[in-house]
Amino acid sequence: MLYGIIDIGSNTMRLAIYLIEGQRMEMLMKKKELVGLAGYLKDGVMQPEGIDRAAEVLQGFQSFLATFRITQVVAFTTAALRNAKNSKEAVAALEARTGLKIRVITGEEEATFDFIGATHDLTNDAGILLDVGGGSTEIVAYSGEEIEEKVSLPIGSLALRTDYVQGVLPLREECLRMHERAEGVLAGLMGFENLASPEIVGIGGTFKGANALYNLVYNQPATNKRMETRLMRGLIEDFQIDDGMTEPMTIQLMKAVPDRMHTIIPGLIIADVIARRFHARNIIYSDSGVREGFIYAEIIGKK
Repeated sequence: MLYGIIDIGSNTMRLAIYLIEGQRMEMLMKKKELVGLAGYLKDGVMQPEGIDRAAEVLQGFQSFLATFRITQVVAFTTAALRNAKNSKEAVAALEARTGLKIRVITGEEEATFDFIGATHDLTNDAGILLDVGGGSTEIVAYSGEEIEEKVSLPIGSLALRTDYVQGVLPLREECLRMHERAEGVLAGLMGFENLASPEIVGIGGTFKGANALYNLVYNQPATNKRMETRLMRGLIEDFQIDDGMTEPMTIQLMKAVPDRMHTIIPGLIIADVIARRFHARNIIYSDSGVREGFIYAEIIGKK
């Protein structure tokens, strides 16, 4: 049976079409819109313009689904709407305007779905999973098939960029301030004190973009999924705007992260601070995450 899974993220809204048969799923296609919902938060309140933009995108998704008579549709939202002071009112407005039932998943649920999706096909016995989203960051420590610790941190690539960066790319001073903010948030992290991992599994759009940029800059094959953290730190330094952009650097950015140029460096700063905390030498990108975990847990697992 065909399912439409709508993920209303802090940076990007996605519609993915899956064929789900028994215990097997296959993603057939994906549509995405760069909305930047987190940027519509003013003093923690989701503005009407953000609700209008989200409703417009959702209505476009619905039109697409109706064309192919896909009636099994699930919609959920993460940090941008979850953390808004007017979350209930904003979600209710979107439901009224679209007819969709929108589930607001908690930070703990998001971390759990991330873990289920990303580790379903991994062979690692233990490790740390990281998802740097637009409005929040999820960290999961796992051993075997069990979660040992999980947390959702109130810091994300788009939110960080909105608070600290004036242009498309950050200045060196802006990077320092973002680094201090990320370290401040991580300083309050409880339950992970004695954990270390030589490798971290990174999922989501930040790491998808980081992986593409890493491979271009360091002449790695497009199939490479392993990023050395020491070299990722070099990307942060290279793409600060103080000394301007060379043509090769511009080409690399436009090829690798055309839709994420404004959030890729803030996202990498969060990843760098966390990688240092856990003494990780490598980050391995996994292209499965919250949507796949949601399907395994909430659709396949409940059949």
